[in-house]
Amino acid sequence: MAGPTKRKRDEDTKRTSSNSPSSGDASNSPSSTHEEQGQEMPSRHPKKKRVDGERTKYPELTYFPGKNDQSVRIADLQSLLLYCFGDGIAPQWISVKHSGHMRKAVVLMVPGLEPDMFNGKIPLEPVSTKPEDQEADQTSAHDEPTPEERKAAAFERWMKGQPVEENTGRFSPRHLAADHLPACLRPLSQIFPHVWPIRAPGDNKYNKAFLLTPLPKSKDQKSHGKGPRPPRVDKDFVAKRTPITTFVSTPDQLRENDYILHPAFFTSDAEKAAEAEVRRRNKQSTEDGWVDTLVPNLEAGDIPEAEVESGSMTAARDVLALDCEMCITEGGQSELTRISIINWDGEPIMDELVKPARPVTDYLTRFSGITKELLDPVTTTLQDIQKKLLSLFTPRTILVGHSLNSDLAALKMTHPFIVDTGVIYPHPRGPPLKSSLKFLTQKYLNREIQQSIAGHDSIEDARAVLELVKQKCEKGVQWGTSEASNESIFNRLARAKGSGKDADKGGRTGAVVDWGNPERGFGAQATVSVGCTSDEDVVKGVASTVNGDASIPAIPEKGVDVTWARLRNLEQFRGWCTRLPDVKNANESTEVVPRGETEKRDPSAYDPGLATTVAQTVAHISQIYESLPPCTLFIVYSGTGDPSEIGRLQAMHKTHRAEFQAGVPWDQLSVKWTDTEQQALSSACERARQGCGFMTVK
Repeated sequence: MAGPTKRKRDEDTKRTSSNSPSSGDASNSPSSTHEEQGQEMPSRHPKKKRVDGERTKYPELTYFPGKNDQSVRIADLQSLLLYCFGDGIAPQWISVKHSGHMRKAVVLMVPGLEPDMFNGKIPLEPVSTKPEDQEADQTSAHDEPTPEERKAAAFERWMKGQPVEENTGRFSPRHLAADHLPACLRPLSQIFPHVWPIRAPGDNKYNKAFLLTPLPKSKDQKSHGKGPRPPRVDKDFVAKRTPITTFVSTPDQLRENDYILHPAFFTSDAEKAAEAEVRRRNKQSTEDGWVDTLVPNLEAGDIPEAEVESGSMTAARDVLALDCEMCITEGGQSELTRISIINWDGEPIMDELVKPARPVTDYLTRFSGITKELLDPVTTTLQDIQKKLLSLFTPRTILVGHSLNSDLAALKMTHPFIVDTGVIYPHPRGPPLKSSLKFLTQKYLNREIQQSIAGHDSIEDARAVLELVKQKCEKGVQWGTSEASNESIFNRLARAKGSGKDADKGGRTGAVVDWGNPERGFGAQATVSVGCTSDEDVVKGVASTVNGDASIPAIPEKGVDVTWARLRNLEQFRGWCTRLPDVKNANESTEVVPRGETEKRDPSAYDPGLATTVAQTVAHISQIYESLPPCTLFIVYSGTGDPSEIGRLQAMHKTHRAEFQAGVPWDQLSVKWTDTEQQALSSACERARQGCGFMTVK
């Protein structure tokens, strides 16, 4: 027994407490050497303490130095919270002692904070005039290589045959020593022992990332074999019957997905002439064999309300599912070989083989099922098919398909009313990625298609598309998106029971404290939501929700269990807000002037306005901490970094793409998009995902 006991004792001594804030005095602050040796930092809390008149074991957060081999994500912070207050499992990146004695939790989002504020790369104090101080500042500002520098160094070592340098240490938290921090950040060292590198998700829903959690797996899903898992649906998800007209693609969506726009989208003669010139350049005009369906304008597709039955999914439109098969002809051209169309009832109304105009070089039999023997006797041409379609497609016709732009390009035809399953069932990682029709059919219809060794069946594919569209109309706009496969964290907490003396509680309560009207968003699922007009209001709102406030009847007498809040002054000052809620009654004492979108500042230059705003934000964090009762888990995270460079590069790419698709010669493009710009965008996205966070137990 002595062996295991000794090993456990040795392991315990290697843990470094992340719960114990430093005092701010250099003499009391543990050195980095102690951390590297794995010595446990002294705890500010005794093993047992009286809280509300009762002796209780104090919760502690501890971690293993140098053991993290990847960045902590916002989802990991969420997992920590769910482990302490919900049905989550124990996190692997941090250890929680006495988690059942955690009484409250406050999660605070502070956009605008950056890791580079803590290493000197974003100066928050005037540069010293002393040479030795300047040298120290420069050393501090460059003590951590950038991701690009790390990649270059790793490549250089690989080229020399040397082992790649171990990176695990850079994912570990860094000690907050007051004497190494700018004055405006020093109060944080009185609260938190470390600053953690936090990686934000790679999408545009950063503020929602913490408040959305994946649905728990059912027993059936846990035993699921290969292939995509069936969609998991929040138990509170309510199907809403939706007309198909809701899912008709907008002109912008059509452009983004490489459709040729129908003339009905252009109202003025000048717009029509300009578009006709673009199509002529790109060889997509009537002289090149293209045709436009007989729709004079978008209003021609409107149906009188009297003709639309209540609850009708088709909204009195003629819905046709279209799928085509193609082959490769001389010159590498893709030409039509088969067209299949089915109506809303699933009945085929057209299924014909088509003779390509040029000699076939590849029948693509493995994909299309088309062979030379099938096409040799065929005499139907593309022009014959176009004539039939022009009489079949009317202003009331809505075409549905999967990546229908390629089918319409093979038909050399445009139509204004399109529903694309590749658009209405977006890829989880966002555009330009698209899920395959086979994947969507497996996931949402629980059926296999495209299994024949003879190739695809266009009738089968068209039916699959139609069923996916019908399912979308039955379930509603959110179906098939990430919103339907996740649930509010407050719903999940509400199902969780308390522990210890609170085991009889019906479920955990939650609150959202944010600018604007949070009850319209994720605050709708919380026990209470508090709308604010300034960061000062947020500070007061957190204190009210945590401790209780008789003036707000919705707040339980002893406060809620979990509060999520957001400070926005710093984000506003730095110009990172794309949209701010209506705050007309904002506190006049908040002296924060948002920067203009076009204003550029050198990030390596000292900015007194930034330092002042950071100091205000840190003061608000300190005020929130002081208002918390004992045994409260306090998590602060920044979300994402500066999005301005991403926006600038994305605007460049959009301009380039529009001009390129318009047929502008390369040497006349106002914006050229090359690998250099693409790499710059990737780097900007990577930088924007690097955030920071802090955690402690009061």
